[in-house]
Amino acid sequence: MASESGDNNMDREMILADFQACTGIDNIAEAITLLELNNWDLVAAINGVIPQENGILQSNFSSEASQASMYGPPSQSEAADAAAGGSIPPPSSSSSSSSPPSSSTSAFCPVNSSSSRHIVERQSRMLNFKVEYRQRTVELVLEESSTVGEIKQILETELGVPVSKMQLKGWKSGDVSDSTVLRSLHLPKNISLYVLTPDIAPTASTSTSTSTSTSTSKNSALPESLNQNFLLVISHHEAQRDYSLNFPGTKTIQEVKRNISDLTNIPVRHQQWEGWPASASDDSMTLAVSGISYPCHHLTVCRRSSPANAQEPTEECADVHMISDSEGDDFEDASEFGVDDSEMFGMGSSTCRKSPMMPENSENEADALLHFTAEFSSRYGETHPMFFIGSLEAASQEAFYGKARDRKLLAIYLHNDDSVLSNVFCSQMMCADSIVSYLSQNFITWAWDVTKEANKARLLTMCTRHFGSVVTQTIRTYKTDQFPLLLIVMGKRTSNEVLNVIQGNTTVDELMMRLMGAMEIFTAQQQEDIKDEDEREARETVKREQDEAYRLSLEADRKKRETQEREEAEQVRLEQMRKEQEEEKEAIRLSLEQALPPEPEEESGEQISKLRIRTPSGEFVERRFLGSCKLQVLFDFVASKGYPFEEFKLLTTFPRRIITQLDPGSTLLEAKLFPQETLFLEAKE
Repeated sequence: MASESGDNNMDREMILADFQACTGIDNIAEAITLLELNNWDLVAAINGVIPQENGILQSNFSSEASQASMYGPPSQSEAADAAAGGSIPPPSSSSSSSSPPSSSTSAFCPVNSSSSRHIVERQSRMLNFKVEYRQRTVELVLEESSTVGEIKQILETELGVPVSKMQLKGWKSGDVSDSTVLRSLHLPKNISLYVLTPDIAPTASTSTSTSTSTSTSKNSALPESLNQNFLLVISHHEAQRDYSLNFPGTKTIQEVKRNISDLTNIPVRHQQWEGWPASASDDSMTLAVSGISYPCHHLTVCRRSSPANAQEPTEECADVHMISDSEGDDFEDASEFGVDDSEMFGMGSSTCRKSPMMPENSENEADALLHFTAEFSSRYGETHPMFFIGSLEAASQEAFYGKARDRKLLAIYLHNDDSVLSNVFCSQMMCADSIVSYLSQNFITWAWDVTKEANKARLLTMCTRHFGSVVTQTIRTYKTDQFPLLLIVMGKRTSNEVLNVIQGNTTVDELMMRLMGAMEIFTAQQQEDIKDEDEREARETVKREQDEAYRLSLEADRKKRETQEREEAEQVRLEQMRKEQEEEKEAIRLSLEQALPPEPEEESGEQISKLRIRTPSGEFVERRFLGSCKLQVLFDFVASKGYPFEEFKLLTTFPRRIITQLDPGSTLLEAKLFPQETLFLEAKE
């Protein structure tokens, strides 16, 4: 027994090694779990992890590997500690722990002879990549024989981001090295990736605006002017004040107008400018090529007078929050030109307040959210997360209480117009293409405006009801200048849990990383929920099948019993009918027997006919009749013996005659049945 157990352990060790080599799963515990789920069937386990696509095995790496890759490869000490704990083996000296299996490994899986399986290397195919970086989207088409480094080199040209500071996220296998061949990752034909640059602050040179990037690419031949800073002295007629603002050459005219819109509350479409040179004919042009004076240029802006503008609200306010949608880096040198902070942000200026994001006394939450969405689109454009229109309870139901496979995380966006971070967070974070896309795919996004105290109190009441007092107290602790907040909530079996609270002072890269981190935690929980739900449905299916089989069995027994009862009733009825018929026949026979004339004596002196009748059973019946008797008397005699005229016929032997066909009124003499005759009975057909 000990020898047999040792052989089984040795076989399982070989299967485990082959499974890890084929799938690239380094986590021993996960690999053993997957093998146990398939009863240590190597081929079944590989097919479960690497689904077939066009006959080619694809690899899906573990969530642990993905999570580890997000924060960089583990150090040798961390890998050794993890290996000692039995979680993952320590990396060898020849390869990095975060490196995926090589292309040769993916092309042929080295398994032992008892469970060998060859994976035929496929021909090179084209892969479509959609890469998102802040508010830019780059589409690439490469052969799968290319490397990850080649993708980064192309992106460096397109985005202007150095390869050394670029993190390429979105691989199902986690982080990969630049030398990794795409074929070894077993990618689908269409792949979406994200570029993160945590070491690069989002400045004007890396603006999220597509027009800026386009202009930068078009004007790459003017490196000196693009690197120059331009001082724009902009006079606002209505406010009777000047703004001295510093912009890099890569800034577009359109972006300048947007920033002025934030300062003056004059929408871009209603701005009327003076001072732009004739060469500045296109708002997508950068300042470097627009023809403005260097280093200082004077401009004038006012609200365009029109009947439509005359109807706009002119209520005065005391503050304007932010001047740019590029995190304020454009103005870090504004103090050199005598512009202090209060002047930059318009503190104390007499300008027009924007309409509130959410009315203070809305009758229901759906109406408030409709107003919020409309105002958000008006301020920041149509590219923004799709906010759930409905109550917080309805949003929770939509996110948490469907089938496990359909559940999502709940992202609660809390806006506050009194925070100086709101404008930048909305325009650059919430409206970034990568963030919008990721939220729409993985989250139910619900929003609320806490600028007004009544709305904030209403929110706290809702949070207490749905998430408990801890979450409510957490929201209370945040100060106005820490808003806006993005709460990431995950539904659990017993209660809802807030995974993360993201404050307004963040970057696109950090926001994306925190969203992806929350998604990894949610995915692990979701897999457990899916497994439990599948097991529960399987049990319910078995129970339903058993109940249905029992019901069908009862139905069959009932039908069988009813059939038997019907047959028995039919037999009783037929038996009753037979008895009644026999009784009727017997009554007729007795009446005929009693109605027969007496049998004449042989010495009576009259003409006597002696008849001998053979029955179908072979017996003979004899009787004497007067020759003058009618044939009907003979027929009645035969019927009295149990052979009625309707069922039997009476025949002579030779010559063969059917007597029952003769006239019953004729006599025996006329029928030539005299002085004696032998007859026989035969049933009618």
